Amino acid sequence: MLLHKSTWQEIEGYLGRSRTIVVPIGSNEQHGPTGLLGTDWMCPEIIANEAQKSADILIAPTFNIGMAQHHLGFGGTISLRPSTFMLAIGDWCRSLGAHGFTKLYFLNGHGGNHSTIEAAFSELYAEASFAGRPRGFSCKVRNWWELRGVMSLVSRQFPSGHGSHATPSEIAITQWAYPDAIKSANYAPRIATSGPIREATDFRARYADGRMGSDPGLATPEKGGELVAAAVQALIAEVQAFDAEPASPYPG
Repeated sequence: MLLHKSTWQEIEGYLGRSRTIVVPIGSNEQHGPTGLLGTDWMCPEIIANEAQKSADILIAPTFNIGMAQHHLGFGGTISLRPSTFMLAIGDWCRSLGAHGFTKLYFLNGHGGNHSTIEAAFSELYAEASFAGRPRGFSCKVRNWWELRGVMSLVSRQFPSGHGSHATPSEIAITQWAYPDAIKSANYAPRIATSGPIREATDFRARYADGRMGSDPGLATPEKGGELVAAAVQALIAEVQAFDAEPASPYPG
């Protein structure tokens, strides 16, 4: 079930049987010569949308702009400051919590988001703690590649050249979902260099074509389909387990 394709009456009906919602979250940033700018929000959206086709799971609209300041040296990247990102996540969570959602599951597609998402959750919990009241909802974040079984599949598919940015696994997923948008390029070197991540000018100087330790030429739509299938199975199981967690014992 997709929230943005539902009416308010349908959402209230859903709340009668589940109080859990999945929020795909990512980033709009460069992904090397062949990776789509939307790769990091497309991957969790693709996986989440496939999951709701075979399970009674509600998917929120995708939070598609994240913390990507280090990619601003490449055209098309859009970034929020960490502080802005945290505020926006807080308001998304408060809005959903106000409607009665008690389990907010964020499926993340950009590693650079993770610590800031966790910090936003900490702010929400602290807000309740200092007021001496229950928060009313629980938050969870999971990177899609950390879903059970996904990284073991990635290791078999790409024993070398996977890297950490503009990876063949994420590009394969977008190739599977959007075959009309597949790009090609000649990579030099074939496997990109790796190193630290700092500000945008430093990143562009270190990684001239935007890749980090990866060979995106290894990606295929078929491998992307295998990854989506594995991620969907694991996501459904994890969301159902999250949904089944006991509610807060707070008596008031």
